[in-house]
Amino acid sequence: MDKPLRFHWRLPFGGETSVITRSAQADLSAIGLPDLDAQIAFCRAAEEAGVDSLLTDFGFAKPDPILLAASLGMPTEQIKFIIAYRSGLMSPATFVQQLNTLSTLIKGRFSLNIVAGYSPQEQRSYGDFLSHDARYERTTEFLSICRSFWNNNGEVSFDGKYYKIENGRLNTPFVNSDRTFPEILVSGSSPPAKKLAIECGTCWMRLADTPDRLRSETLEMARQVDVGLRLAVIARPNREEALQVAYSLIDGPDAKQQEKRLVQASDSVSIKATYELAGTEWLSDRMWTGAVRAYGPTSIALVGSSEEVASAFIEYKRIGVSQFILAGWPKRGEMTRFGREVLPLIRQKEAELDGRNLAAGGAST
Repeated sequence: MDKPLRFHWRLPFGGETSVITRSAQADLSAIGLPDLDAQIAFCRAAEEAGVDSLLTDFGFAKPDPILLAASLGMPTEQIKFIIAYRSGLMSPATFVQQLNTLSTLIKGRFSLNIVAGYSPQEQRSYGDFLSHDARYERTTEFLSICRSFWNNNGEVSFDGKYYKIENGRLNTPFVNSDRTFPEILVSGSSPPAKKLAIECGTCWMRLADTPDRLRSETLEMARQVDVGLRLAVIARPNREEALQVAYSLIDGPDAKQQEKRLVQASDSVSIKATYELAGTEWLSDRMWTGAVRAYGPTSIALVGSSEEVASAFIEYKRIGVSQFILAGWPKRGEMTRFGREVLPLIRQKEAELDGRNLAAGGAST
């Protein structure tokens, strides 16, 4: 039987109640502050909706994701967190020490979303002046050292191009009843990102595209690691209502020029590619790019009735995709609707697909 699909959601920023463009985030002071009451309520709603994990973003405009995950994980019981982070910001030994400590506080309920950075300007603001490919090369060393600490086979020593560790020891263990180290989702669609996911990760996470265009790549990668997609969802009882919601998102002030400048300044292969895809508004009858050029590449969206959206996720399962980081508008309302109306349909379709696959396998033996 294939592994069941896993659905994650992006945690709202502090003060986030509606669609916020990436360019506007830097100017909203509330985003830089934890909003614990609202975010804890969102965590509990995610648990009820059947969401696996919540993504805590990384960036200069947002709170530290490790501290935020600790603050949200301690008053909750089931929801997990995907902690976004980048190499080059601290020693890998310190990073593992912090994460191991976090694991003792929230019973290991987190995974990592490792990104190499998408904005050279933002990277330099953190003191990181490496090129795109060099950042991935450094991240390979970073994760290799992290994995050595988690393997717990004695002292860790490493002599590389970017890091040197001599006789490293950590007394605080990684605490999780199912794993000896966190799941590691590696984001990006460039060759260095894919190589890093295979060598050091547990999941390759990329921005969405249609199943037809992804098929050969995802089937190949799925033989080595989990494959995940990041996208948005607009599901309603019928397609007409979903389309109305989608187009209402782009009726407001035009943010396309600000987003265009952000993309032009980025050195991310996947962000630029998805922005170019948005030159075609509908990539398929369910995949809509209309919000991408105003709200960023993660707003590429599945749009349709609950039945249509559920079927779309099964199409992705057929090509080896097993995890999704989702968003929607409004954040909590779309997530609750997804859990109530779409997820049960997906589970039903998964069971039917698994049954057919099992029958076909038995018939061939």
